[in-house]
Amino acid sequence: MEHPVSRILALLELLQARPGLTGAELAERLEVDARTVRRYASRLAELGIPVRAERGRYGGYRLLPGYRLPPLMLTGDEAASVVLGLLAGRRSGLSVGEQAGESALAKIQRVLPPALRDQVAAVEQTLGLTAAPASGPSPAASALFTLAEAARRSRRVRLDYRDRTGAPSEREFDPYGLVFHSGRWYTTGLDHLSGEQRTFRLDRIRSVRPGTAGFEPPADVDPVRRVLESLASVPWQHEIEVVLTIGLDEARHRVPPTVGTVTATEDGRVLLRARAERLDGMAVLLAGLGRPFIVRRPAALRDEVRALAARLAGWAEQGPAEGAPAEG
Repeated sequence: MEHPVSRILALLELLQARPGLTGAELAERLEVDARTVRRYASRLAELGIPVRAERGRYGGYRLLPGYRLPPLMLTGDEAASVVLGLLAGRRSGLSVGEQAGESALAKIQRVLPPALRDQVAAVEQTLGLTAAPASGPSPAASALFTLAEAARRSRRVRLDYRDRTGAPSEREFDPYGLVFHSGRWYTTGLDHLSGEQRTFRLDRIRSVRPGTAGFEPPADVDPVRRVLESLASVPWQHEIEVVLTIGLDEARHRVPPTVGTVTATEDGRVLLRARAERLDGMAVLLAGLGRPFIVRRPAALRDEVRALAARLAGWAEQGPAEGAPAEG
């Protein structure tokens, strides 16, 4: 006969997985009567895990959020998913805090069944990821959670921020959303210090204090697009303008928003505006479009395009002549 403690733990697992199950449904799954279900729920409450029973057509049993996190009861697939998610987060920079991901991973691995722990270890030791590992510090969890709640409730916050040169500033900020891009966390919204929409890196935020003032975000707000446009507009050595002869939709598809912005011109063509530290990469991108283009500025980009064409022509001449047998 199954021990009552096992059934109590099974009840806890059911309530975590399917909150709102009725007494009859729980009794059927646990193979007991409804009265026993009520007794098991009372026992959980005695252990500090309060269970609420709601009456009515849509009533049922559910865990009442309380002071303590109920003990997690994961299936093998669920535990493996959590561990693999932590591994991916550590690599990509999606995790927060300097050591939070490492400590959480170690805690979960310690309590895994031996067979599952060995399987997960095998994946960890043999897994290869194509994306480059994230570099730089991770944001504080407190900043992430405060900004997320403020964005959800449309509440203003006060930021203590340091820019890329280390200069400190305090500013009132209306956060529109959070964005994770290329290993870093960003928030975008209205910066009351400048009066403009701005994008801030979370790892440069020293502290966030929630305020009481509300705000109304723009109807067309798109945090992801805004962050990509902000990154594309970061000052670089070269200011670039190129007229493209492809359609606007195709240009938006083929020119990454982190590279530059594309807009329609009056004569039906497309103007690409970009900034770059080096021009050789822009020359390769333009050549890859496979359509004519006109470089407005800088003149050095025309020189880089000519140099690329010369290199390609030289490489093409290095192969065997047409019809000649290949060496081998």
